[in-house]
Amino acid sequence: MSLKSLPLEIWAGVECTVNRVGDEYSDQLEQNGHANRLKDLDLFAELGISAIRYPVLWERTAPNSLDEPNWLWADERLHRLKALGIRPIVGLVHHGSGPRYTSLVDPEFPEKLAAFARMVADRYPWIDYYTPVNEPLTTARFSGLYGHWYPHGKDDLTFARALLNQCRAIALSMQAIREINPNAQLVQTDDLGQIFSTPLLAYQAELENERRWLSFDLLCGRLNRDRPTWDYLLSAGITEAELNWFLDNPCPPDIMGINHYLTSDRFLDERLERYPKSVHGGNAKQAYADVEAVRVCAQNTMGVGKLLQAAWQRYNLPLAVTEVHLGCTREEQLRWLYEVWQAANEQKQTGVDVRAITAWSLLGAYDWNSLLTRFDGYYEPGVFDLRSPRPRRTALARAIANLAQDIEPNHPLLNTPGWWHREERLLYPPVGDILEQIQAPPTQPLIIVGATGTLGQAFARACTERGIFHYLLSRQQIDITSPASVEAALGELNPWAVINAAGYVRVDDAEREVDACLLANTEGAANLAIACVNREIALMTFSSDLVFDGSVTTPYTESDPVAPLNVYGRSKAIAEEKVLSANPASLVVRTSAFFSPWDEYNFVTLALRQLEAGNTFIATDDIVSPTYVPDLVNASLDLFIDGECGLWHLANQGAIAWADLAKLAAKQAGINSSKIIACHARELGLIAQRPTYSVLGSNRGLLMPCLDDAIARYLHQKQPH
Repeated sequence: MSLKSLPLEIWAGVECTVNRVGDEYSDQLEQNGHANRLKDLDLFAELGISAIRYPVLWERTAPNSLDEPNWLWADERLHRLKALGIRPIVGLVHHGSGPRYTSLVDPEFPEKLAAFARMVADRYPWIDYYTPVNEPLTTARFSGLYGHWYPHGKDDLTFARALLNQCRAIALSMQAIREINPNAQLVQTDDLGQIFSTPLLAYQAELENERRWLSFDLLCGRLNRDRPTWDYLLSAGITEAELNWFLDNPCPPDIMGINHYLTSDRFLDERLERYPKSVHGGNAKQAYADVEAVRVCAQNTMGVGKLLQAAWQRYNLPLAVTEVHLGCTREEQLRWLYEVWQAANEQKQTGVDVRAITAWSLLGAYDWNSLLTRFDGYYEPGVFDLRSPRPRRTALARAIANLAQDIEPNHPLLNTPGWWHREERLLYPPVGDILEQIQAPPTQPLIIVGATGTLGQAFARACTERGIFHYLLSRQQIDITSPASVEAALGELNPWAVINAAGYVRVDDAEREVDACLLANTEGAANLAIACVNREIALMTFSSDLVFDGSVTTPYTESDPVAPLNVYGRSKAIAEEKVLSANPASLVVRTSAFFSPWDEYNFVTLALRQLEAGNTFIATDDIVSPTYVPDLVNASLDLFIDGECGLWHLANQGAIAWADLAKLAAKQAGINSSKIIACHARELGLIAQRPTYSVLGSNRGLLMPCLDDAIARYLHQKQPH
């Protein structure tokens, strides 16, 4: 069978960086919990992956001395992978600088890592694939040139020393491994982002574009006097003898692993006034801005396909895309995965020897938004979402399982180009001519019911930002209280999914208008559920914390019994039962106490307006879990795309009384809160009885940010009134 006809393998990986900043280490395996969850491996096996980039990290295995390794963790997991039929590609150092008894600039770093590599190979002689050091060039840049990571160098010599140490460590490690297992193969990874620039900075772009190949040039024994990087390294302080060592001891990868991210391609521009000061930098000759090329280049930059082609032409070595990850909303993650898979297949058909793409990271990643320079606990979900009691499969899991069987995805969301192709990606004055955008082929829409409400409008806004083709329908276009109207709208528009954001929302008026409330909230939702199940259309609808009576003092979860105190709450409770009875695949989201930057009549906006005017503001002491609408719609959409069903509670994390919510918002806004008056709900003379406690927790997953963070973003985003 020819290489062209062999299907791409689907590999996967676990983000496992052990990183040092100053004297503080961070460990992704501890943060993501995989360090203590052997059963994760069975979840990974269910995806059908053929190989996994897997850590047997020096820092974790022998943290104190090479004489005191602890193999218990690696023993258990590597033998489990073997039993599951998954081929491990073992990593020894992953963006680290080694244990405390060494560093990237330690002259003995290469020999020490090689000694550890020999120990690994001796213990696991059946393992054939290794990545002794992940991304040596990127790690050297971040540790030796930009100062982000230990040893925090900001000069060419520290960069060059860190790079050569790592590459020499790779060569010596593979030499040691192959003395035990002659069949061992090197899967060498690095990020090969391209640099673009204005004409004035072409010299800098040329240097960096040649420098990006350095780790592979060194390992392949191709860095000689004819390369401009030879003189660059000599001028940095590296000796000819050190460079000649690589010519005498080549260690070409058996598979070149390309890690490519949308932020990898950069654009250099001397016109500083176009960009914020946070991206200003420069070299010894000139100041310039260094920004993501995708945010400024009007025409698409290199892309994964051209990058694979360039690597093949330069080295003629087998290739794999060894990290495919995008920290983004779910449909954009799917689009990126599919685009890389398509690009790899296209290159394969032209004769490029592409072996695999790699789903990275299976368990997501922490704090990469700050390049691991801060430990904030910022989490990006991956193939699994860790914000549930157990790792929860996302839509990526289904896509990967399909790709592993060489089944091409056909989800309607894939018909829209990712944000990196859409014009709204351009955050700065565009460089180059904006080409006419290629129109996506017609696709099934998402229907949003409830055009006049806060929730419906927020969903439409989010869908526009996320490139989700949708129709926002008014009651004139679809009357959910009429089965005939529902059938007509669904038949005409042929949606793949429906979001019901409509309904009766006036809690006190519902006590007088019982029939109207029940008709809109209960019968309307049931009509949609029946029509959607008959047409095999996904449905999401919304419920409320008011289905509970407040008789507890701990957050309500999805499994708690309902006991509404008022007509509105009863209408929602009945709707939940009817929807899930008629259509168990529906997603029913319970939420609470909206506040939003996009309407003028939510509690937080009204409170701040009154306080700014110097007026008294009265609020109750009932305890709720406030919900920031942008967070709600984005979390709901992710769950919906993941194919989740049943009841889910979504609210920002935090329990607070209404009056205290007003005080918290006022404090963060810098407004005097002394005129906030707290009272019992009964003192306000409200018609509908409300629970004194209706905080929403979850036994399925806490997906929403904390309340303090949400209020800070509300104040930043809210429209001036």
